[in-house]
Order: sequence, then C-alpha cells, then structure tokens
Amino acid sequence: MKFAHIADCHLGGWRHKELRELNLKSFEKAIDESIKEGVDFALITGDLFDSAYPPIEILEETFFQLRKFKENGVECYYIAGSHDYSASGKTFLTVLEKAGFCKNMYNPEEKEGGDSKEIFLNPLHHGNVALYGYPGKKSGMEVEGLKKIKLQGSPGLFRIFALHTVIEGASQNLPIETVKEKDLPEAEYYALGHLHINYEKDRYVYAGPTFPNNFQELEELKYGSFYIINTNSFDIQKRDLKIKDIVTVDLEIDNALIAKDKIISELNKKDLEDKIVLIKLSGQLKQGKISHIDFKEIEMFVKEQNAYCLLKSTTKLKAEEPEFDIEVGDMDRLEEEIISKYKNENPSKFNKLIQPLINSLDMDKKEDETNDNFEERVSSELNKIFNIGEGSQKKEEINIKEENDN
Repeated sequence: MKFAHIADCHLGGWRHKELRELNLKSFEKAIDESIKEGVDFALITGDLFDSAYPPIEILEETFFQLRKFKENGVECYYIAGSHDYSASGKTFLTVLEKAGFCKNMYNPEEKEGGDSKEIFLNPLHHGNVALYGYPGKKSGMEVEGLKKIKLQGSPGLFRIFALHTVIEGASQNLPIETVKEKDLPEAEYYALGHLHINYEKDRYVYAGPTFPNNFQELEELKYGSFYIINTNSFDIQKRDLKIKDIVTVDLEIDNALIAKDKIISELNKKDLEDKIVLIKLSGQLKQGKISHIDFKEIEMFVKEQNAYCLLKSTTKLKAEEPEFDIEVGDMDRLEEEIISKYKNENPSKFNKLIQPLINSLDMDKKEDETNDNFEERVSSELNKIFNIGEGSQKKEEINIKEENDN
C-alpha cells in the first residue's frame, strides 16, 4: 500500500493575503500529487488549521480540496494538533469528519492499570494497515499521556502511529518537554507532526509544514513538503511543495538615512520577478532611527519589479537614538515611534512581542460571532504569538528564558 503523510498545514495562519493564498496552494498541491501518485490513503498529523475556529473562506477551500480525496477514492485520516486542538472537543475537524471527508485516528479507552490509568488506543483498519493516533495538545501537555499509551490488537498488520509532539531524538537537546522513543509503543511507522522540520530517522518521520509559517521558516525552509510511503518496500520519499522562489536581502546597516538606497541597490542586483522577497536588517544604527528607513519607497520598487510579495524583519536592528519627534503630518507613525523609543530604552528579546500583542488585542468581534468563538480566536492568536505549542520555535523561547534569568 501507498500513503501520503501530511502535517502542519496551518491553513489560515498567514495575515498576508498573498502568503495565505500560497499556503492553500501548497496544501492543494500536496493533495493533487498524492492523488496522481495513486496513494491508497492520506494522513494529516495535526495542525490542519491554525486555530480551532478558522475563517469561513479557509473552511470553504479546505472542504473543496479534501473533496478531491473522496472523489478519487482516497481515504483521509487525521489527528488534532496543538493549534486545532480544543479541550472541549468542539473544532471544525469534527465538522469535516461528520461531512465524511476524513476520519479521526484517535480512538481511546482508559483502563485502570497500577498506580495510573493506561490509555489503550483502538485501531482503524485500512486493508492490511492498522492506524492509531494521539492528538497534540497545548504546551506539550500530550507528552504525559503518550507515556501511558498501549496499542490494542492488530497482530501481523502494518501499524502506523500518528502523533503530534516532540520526540527526544529530534529535539536537538533543548530543555523542552519531549517523549522518548523507547517510551512509545511498537509500530512500523511513526507519522509525526508539530516540529516544522524535515526529519527522517529509522521509522520516525516529521513531514515538515506544507508551507513555511513565518519569516524565519521562509528563510530557512524556502517551501513546504510532505512524504509518500510505500508499506511493502518501506520506501519513504520526501516531496517538495515548491511554488514560489525566495529572494533574501540580508544587510547590516549603521545609517538609517541612507539605508533605503543601500537596500534598493542590493535588490536591483537580483531577479525579483514573481518572487517572495525577504529583507532582513541587522546592526547598530549610529545615525537615524528605524522609522527613518523609507520602506514605502522600497515596497514601491519591489512592486515595480513584479515581485510576488515583500516581507521585512528589523528585529535585529538596534537604534542608538531613543528620543523621537513627531511632525504634524506624521501622526500615523506615532504608535510606531513610541514603541521604537521604548524598545531602545528597554532592550529585551521580549520587545518583539509588543506589536503582535497590540495587534491581537485590537481584534474586533465579527458579526454574529459568539463570545466563546471570539475568545477562542483571541486566545489562539495569543498562543501563536507566544509560540505555545510551536515546536519549531522552542529554541528561541529557551533563549528568551535564559536572557531573562540572567
């Protein structure tokens, strides 16, 4: 048998319209290539959506794409991830299941065993394959449960265990909550999600995100991926989901007053046609402030070169001038200047959270949206900002903690 292993789609996660569309196109490509390859079934191992309550337009497109599996006789199975997981169990994953587009692999029963309850997982069968699943939860809370897992029955079948967590071998020795491989029940293939990496060791595979989820991942991963596995030959093939090329301009600058010309000069050396352009600035400004960099003109230049979209990062660019002055016609930059002043006077890695937090707390309640759904949406956005449940960002969280301890 042949199956597709897809993970960490985070549909609806990007605020940029262009990148939100690319995210959907990558998901579509993974489905189309799986069908073309003739897979018997597909696994989605967590974080199909970026929140438990995704926007309606994201749901519409997801239903449309998953319908392709159904129409081509490909059964789709899933587990919830840390983003689309809900303690109440009320998520749109259950809507997809009730609509007949996919089946939940998580089928537990608890039995008393010794000092603590053991969790017995019952399989779903697909031909000669037995499928087991355990969902990811917020803040790595699934780890303790995974230590109590027992897989029921299915002797002689090819057993697949789908889980959304961090295994010790892939954690890069960071002091984060992990599950040791030896503590997991025996299976022929471990279909992993949660870490946004490409990892294949023995029978343990992280499929990677179907599309990068932030600036750093765009820079490092370039594009998404998924895997196709043949259970007979145990052939594991990584499939890249390359749709747009990435162009990165990484500059160290010390003068904000001439930074615009320097950036445009570097951009002018590159082919930006239909590319995702990343501008990454670092250094200590000796003249001017970050707000003096004319990003509007830079954006205009990039647009004239027919680039697909532009993202910029100034988190590693520091300014020496904490004071600021606001001209009468420049009041729309007041918030930006105040935040910049505070960052300069109070250096900390936590400062990068200020603007995202302001944006999230400025979210409006949608028409006809219930209070519970609105609170869940705000909570999901805050979890995303603080990287709660985002294994790919754990290293940065540890660095922040160490800095704070120091």
